[in-house]
Formats: sequence, C-alpha cells, structure tokens
Amino acid sequence: MTKEVLTHPVLQQMVDRGNVPLSLATRGAGLIFVSGLPPVDLTTGQLIEGGIEEQTRASLEAIQAVLEANGSSMDKVMKCTVFAVNAGQFDRVNRVYAEFFPEDPPARTFVTVGSWPWAFDIEIEAVALA
Repeated sequence: MTKEVLTHPVLQQMVDRGNVPLSLATRGAGLIFVSGLPPVDLTTGQLIEGGIEEQTRASLEAIQAVLEANGSSMDKVMKCTVFAVNAGQFDRVNRVYAEFFPEDPPARTFVTVGSWPWAFDIEIEAVALA
C-alpha cells in the first residue's frame, strides 16, 4: 500500500498561504482522509464570515469539493469529526450537517475546542471511501 497526497486547486492555495505542514487530503488503503477544513469560499480561498450555519455549510462544501475532485463523494463518507468553538451551536450545526447527509449519515464525533489561529468557529474533517 502507498500513500497518495491529494489536492484541490483553490483549497490547496489556502493551505499553502497558511504555511501549515499538512496535506489537504491523502488516499491509501481504499480511503480518502480529508484534513479538517474551516469555512472557505471555494472561489476565492478566503475564510467565510458569518454565522455558524454559513460556516458549517462552507466547511462541508469544501470537503465535498475535495472528495469530488478526487473521485469520491459525500455519500461515501464513513466518519466525520466536527470541531466547534461553542457546544451551544450543536443543534444549528446539525441542521446544516443533515442537509449533506440526508440518509445513512456517517459516524461522527463533535468536539468543542478553544480557538484557532484564524477567525472561524468550525472545522470539519472526513474519512471517505476512495
């Protein structure tokens, strides 16, 4: 088995600008691992400002874009981890999350975190079938 580093044109620019030592996504053993993605505008690569619903939607759209650019899809997601700064937003996050996984949602963990070095309130990572 080998590890393949995956990318997405706009999102890779965001990673490169941040000078963060990570791969946007990797593929191996029949799985795609998507790094935690904050709410990013898929056109500009800039962070989305707005409420938790807009940020959740943007983060999930970024995951969807990475998966689709690399031959997978949201219906192949096996596990997500949601990192949010406020557990009180759980229900609002769930409403948007359910739009992306209307049937047979993946396993999921919801973790409350303190903060990030940039201004956003949520980051979501995913593992999907390749």
